[in-house]
Amino acid sequence: MDERMAPGRRSLRSEGWEEWPTAETDQKKKLPPLPVEKPYPAGARLFDLVGPESLALGAMPLAEAIRRRRSHRQYGPDPLTLAELSFLLWATQGLTRVVDDSMRSQRTVPSGGGRHAFETYLLVNRVEGLPPALYRYLPVEHKLCLEQEGPGLVEAVYEGLRRQYVKDSAVVFLWTALPYRTEWRYGIMSHKLILLDAGHVCQNLYLAATAIGAGMCAIDAYDQQKLDAALGVDGQDELAVYAATLGKLKG
Repeated sequence: MDERMAPGRRSLRSEGWEEWPTAETDQKKKLPPLPVEKPYPAGARLFDLVGPESLALGAMPLAEAIRRRRSHRQYGPDPLTLAELSFLLWATQGLTRVVDDSMRSQRTVPSGGGRHAFETYLLVNRVEGLPPALYRYLPVEHKLCLEQEGPGLVEAVYEGLRRQYVKDSAVVFLWTALPYRTEWRYGIMSHKLILLDAGHVCQNLYLAATAIGAGMCAIDAYDQQKLDAALGVDGQDELAVYAATLGKLKG
């Protein structure tokens, strides 16, 4: 075995749980956790989404959505509607409850200990009612926060995703992790949990996209430094971990 694989294999192991009940985690030290949503600046431009209670999408039977699920790397020119994007965001990171004085949340996807380490960024190319730009989903408010706009943004994300499928997509989902959200409770076991949770989020997006007649492709081959820079995150306390291009299927 190539010795460079050893650290990766260790991260696959279920180790440390026998020590966890007595481990001195930051939770046990009564240190404050990160909030369930990264704060946004005062005066930021916020965009309303369609509330979950008003959505009438995704009625396809679950068995049919599972049967039809595929990766699609080419997309048609039609934009997503704001309701469709709202549905996809709710299906992947929608907040159903904040508990324990904002220390953890319950969402439409599972997460170890309710830690939900992710922030969802969106590169919007074609969504009705939204200017093309980079946004961040605010699950507490169920709104979008404008993060960046400008002519070089699409190219920066395209390069960060190793020139894959970005330019003809309607929207690119870009997930970052704030590791300390999970480390606060689970210490050294956290990083395996975060990556498992990323799979939960992306599979929900696959099924939700299928249910509205859209296609998507998950991307895990990216340039870490370039993608972190495109998103404006530091690569340490917040770093890109997964992405997906998405759009309407070609007729």
